[in-house]
Amino acid sequence: MKTLVTGPDGLLGSNIVRALLDAGHEVHALVHPSSRSTTLDGLPVQIFKGDILSPDTIAAAMRGCGFVIHAAASTAMYPPRDPKITAINVDGTRNMLDAAAREGVNRFVHIGSASSFGFGTKLQPGTEDTPYKYKTYGLAYYDSKLAAQNLVLDRARSGALDAVVVNPTFMFGPYDSGPSSGRMLVKFKQTPFPVYPPGGRNFIDARDVAAGAVAAIDKGRTGECYILGNRNMDMKEFFALVADTVGEKAPSIPLPEWGMLAAGAIGTAIGEVSKTPPEITWEIALSGNTGSYYSAAKAVRELGLPQTPVETAVRDEWRWLCDNGYVQPRRKLIDMLLKGD
Repeated sequence: MKTLVTGPDGLLGSNIVRALLDAGHEVHALVHPSSRSTTLDGLPVQIFKGDILSPDTIAAAMRGCGFVIHAAASTAMYPPRDPKITAINVDGTRNMLDAAAREGVNRFVHIGSASSFGFGTKLQPGTEDTPYKYKTYGLAYYDSKLAAQNLVLDRARSGALDAVVVNPTFMFGPYDSGPSSGRMLVKFKQTPFPVYPPGGRNFIDARDVAAGAVAAIDKGRTGECYILGNRNMDMKEFFALVADTVGEKAPSIPLPEWGMLAAGAIGTAIGEVSKTPPEITWEIALSGNTGSYYSAAKAVRELGLPQTPVETAVRDEWRWLCDNGYVQPRRKLIDMLLKGD
């Protein structure tokens, strides 16, 4: 059976495509015309250039497909309430659902976000039943991913479309062409810092998320959500892992919450003046101060979600980044800055 993947050339999509091929699927890949990623090069997939905001290009890519894995989304955090983020995540998902209904797709797997559920503590992590807690952060990304998820669930629960939602936590792994999460590894290698931020996250190997998304085609229950996660780590633990992976000294000084907020306020001010996305904003600082911990027990039980060690995910991403030219020697970076290149 043919399967369409949207967003097939990013960190998660590239691993989903490979998981589908390994499972014997024929893959249609809907690639945005502006993409410069090379992660699909050499793979036996049929490439369609298109945009989830363009129904005509969706229809062409979906024709003849029995399954859809919708991974395309905007993960932008700046500007915090940018309507483009909502358009991509909500209107784009609606377009995909409409096309799937017209084409008679057998199952629609939507890649949501664990942030569409409330977080918990390490002792009592958030689950698929924990109410949403991210509204107060004022970020279009969080709110739009929840709205898109609700669109999918409404269609599924009304009987209009057989659909399942999978909700990844924070991913690392190979083929991070952005890079997305890999930016943290590169930045820490180039400029190691002595402090670690507050808060924490749940982390997972992107290849495990891909396996969970593919498993949802056959094993997921219609109208259900599955958090795809693995290990809950506070930021001291996480940056110790990052430092060990890239060969630097682990940060040992805790950054207080007020320090994180101050950095966010400065970042927001710089962004407003420069009109360029800052590394940290007030909204990102607010959410970053939180320990966003989740349980993937439901996905492990029902989908057979793998639980590859997070150390493996980070190590393999680092190797991929190094092998593909994303990491420059620090001396070269300094020389470039001095020369103004």
